[in-house]
Amino acid sequence: MKHYLKKLEETVRERWNHKALCDYEGDTFTYADLATNVEQFRLFLKDAGIAKRNKIAICARNSARWAIAFWDINVNGCVAVPLLADFHPNSVSTLTKHSDSVLLFTDEDIWKKLYPEQMPALKAAINVKDGRMLWNRDEKVAKAWKNREKAFSLRYPNGMSPEQVTYPTNNLDKLAIINYTSGTTGNPKGVMLTYGAISDTDEFANSHFPNHPGETIVSMLPMAHMYGLAIEFIHPNIDGVTVYFLGKTPSPTTLLKAMKDVKPYMVVTVPLVMEKVYANSIKPVLEKMQKYTSIPFAQKLLYRVIRSKILSAFGGRVRCFIMGGAPLKPEVEQCFCKMRLPFTVGYGMTEACPLLGWEWWTDFVPGSCGKPVHEIRIDSTDPKNVAGEIQARGSNITVGYYKNQEANAVAFTDDGWFRTGDLGTMDEEGNIFIRGRIKSMILNSSGQNIYPEELEAVLSGCPYVMESIAVDRQGKIVALVYADIPEDLDEESRKGIPELIRTTANKSLPSYSKINKVELMDTPFEKTPKMSIKRYLYK
Repeated sequence: MKHYLKKLEETVRERWNHKALCDYEGDTFTYADLATNVEQFRLFLKDAGIAKRNKIAICARNSARWAIAFWDINVNGCVAVPLLADFHPNSVSTLTKHSDSVLLFTDEDIWKKLYPEQMPALKAAINVKDGRMLWNRDEKVAKAWKNREKAFSLRYPNGMSPEQVTYPTNNLDKLAIINYTSGTTGNPKGVMLTYGAISDTDEFANSHFPNHPGETIVSMLPMAHMYGLAIEFIHPNIDGVTVYFLGKTPSPTTLLKAMKDVKPYMVVTVPLVMEKVYANSIKPVLEKMQKYTSIPFAQKLLYRVIRSKILSAFGGRVRCFIMGGAPLKPEVEQCFCKMRLPFTVGYGMTEACPLLGWEWWTDFVPGSCGKPVHEIRIDSTDPKNVAGEIQARGSNITVGYYKNQEANAVAFTDDGWFRTGDLGTMDEEGNIFIRGRIKSMILNSSGQNIYPEELEAVLSGCPYVMESIAVDRQGKIVALVYADIPEDLDEESRKGIPELIRTTANKSLPSYSKINKVELMDTPFEKTPKMSIKRYLYK
């Protein structure tokens, strides 16, 4: 297995003056710029007295400078801790503290909402947008940061050359990333991933959907999640692909304009995005031309024309649309298959860095989520027909959760297989079919994981709420609430209870998981003998 940092080193040397990282319609950085930043950061760490294996958090929206900050941390042997920019400020502080991060890359708006005293290990906060130090607790660190460019000039009076670039490769078993799968409320779960896990993911990606130097890709998924970080950024960038960042979630118009301008070789997204493409652009055409779809030749021609227009809308160079995180609606999947759109639906999770199932689009079986990336077994007496927990094993799997022995105790089976918490079956050819979720996670349109239990914990503290469940209805989060309403409450106040609960809860929730609607239930929720709510009755 080739270390991904060795590949980055080779690419930096070979593509020194080529574009590496760009903000769409904004700043551009070459591989030479990247190498210079990484070396300046190494000198800073040395002068600041910050040793390898220290944790450094990044909490900001996607950008080329976010990516440079990640490489600064990752190449120089520190542990990157990506945090969602949409996390509630209390969560950012909690996770920065929990991870023992000594530095925080963020932006001015986020920093204004944080309190340094809640992060005792933190030595300084740095503005990822312009490199300004926003705050420091340690003068040695502040001085080293201020002098990093001068230190670089003294070390390289004629500038750095490609031949001087060397990156470490003797650390495959060392911790590279702590990626938090939750943390808006309750106990955080920091997934620990090694350099070996990232190398393994890149090796698999290259053998199944290789890219080529000089190609381009649009990064629109949050890089604080492994899906976006590994597949849209690390894997392409180390192979010489120029990565363009959109920043915040774009409007459909902005997204398609970026696709046409950038002309990506691959589109990495979540099913909901492609379902919207189908609903807004494909289905109306099919309905309008319905009288022709019964004629085989006309139907084939119609699908060919639609396929051509979709590929053109995404720049004309897309070899595959890769979707993950949730199943694709059968109606949409059937249509895409008929038009031979190059798409595939994979299966993954943070703990697998992130790949568990995958198949190239020409061999993809509709309804499945690919074949095992490494070893997968179904904990069932009849894995082909009776759903059981999907369990995985491989060098891409997490080594555990950071400072969370309770979670570690139940994460693996006695014989070393990772418990995914998902239910599935697997056919004779090895195609994986997810049949349900032990976990009740909701995936929103931006690819962010939302855990209903966390929303429900917030709802439990709202006025009148006795019990609640959060559900996903057509991409909207709806809270079903059984309330304790005083009998003497006037009618006007009663009518305002759902909105009161919603607004109260949303004050404590990040933007990506805010509740859209509250519905009051007339009776308590039906429960199992263990007094757990039967969630499946309320979808």
